[in-house]
Amino acid sequence: QVHLIQSGGGLVQPGGSLRLSCAASERAFKDYAVGWFRQAPGKDREFVAAISWNGEHTYFADFVKGRFPISRDSADNTVYLTLNTAEPGDTAVYYCVALLGHYSDGSYYSLPSMYDYWGLGTQVTVSS
Repeated sequence: QVHLIQSGGGLVQPGGSLRLSCAASERAFKDYAVGWFRQAPGKDREFVAAISWNGEHTYFADFVKGRFPISRDSADNTVYLTLNTAEPGDTAVYYCVALLGHYSDGSYYSLPSMYDYWGLGTQVTVSS
């Protein structure tokens, strides 16, 4: 069992940056790949990014275009998603997710059904 604790959401101006955090107290968290999904009002949930259990592999949705680096700090048992050059279209609830294992086919990380645990979500609003 892994409990995902999210933080870092809020209001950011267009062009600004915001860092989201996903932490867990369980030591087993280090064995999990961690991803982020988001869901905007009236839209389907969509994959944003993921990082492998050891941090060596990262995966991104096409729309990210290098704006949202993802990283993990094993000492703090935390995964970070930084939203750079934020756009109004990035407004959504962002969910942290975790899955146990590694898949060589990166497309698996974009599938919500692959994940074992979900955080409660954090609101990100991009507005002036």
